[in-house]
Amino acid sequence: MSLLIERSDDLETCLALRHEVFVVEQNVSLEEEQDGLDPEAVHFLASIDGAPVGTLRILIKGDTGKIGRICVVQSARGTGCGASLVRSALAYLSTVPDVTRAMLGSQEHAIGFYECLGFVAFGATYMDAGIPHRDMERSL
Repeated sequence: MSLLIERSDDLETCLALRHEVFVVEQNVSLEEEQDGLDPEAVHFLASIDGAPVGTLRILIKGDTGKIGRICVVQSARGTGCGASLVRSALAYLSTVPDVTRAMLGSQEHAIGFYECLGFVAFGATYMDAGIPHRDMERSL
């Protein structure tokens, strides 16, 4: 298995992966999934043996890099792809001037996954697209 994570301008492929995971699998509405912020985001794309399997996006606001829309297709879960995507995003954020922290909104079931990557949950549980989430952060 050859895993490749890279910054990508291939928004069409990233949106197709997000559609498969969020809209089809998790029943998130298309309007909620595509919020209009993608043109200002930095996108990462994960491929295994040349096939796209995961993506995330980063939005910068002040000193914070917000990592979001993190998804891996079902067939690639458990391969380390998700962790590699997040580590790549963190490495990128560490190169952005004045950005000192990373933040994300984790689905509740995934909090332990992000804790293993150095994130700490804060604040109350909230609903996003009908799914319970908690905000998480870590220093860069």
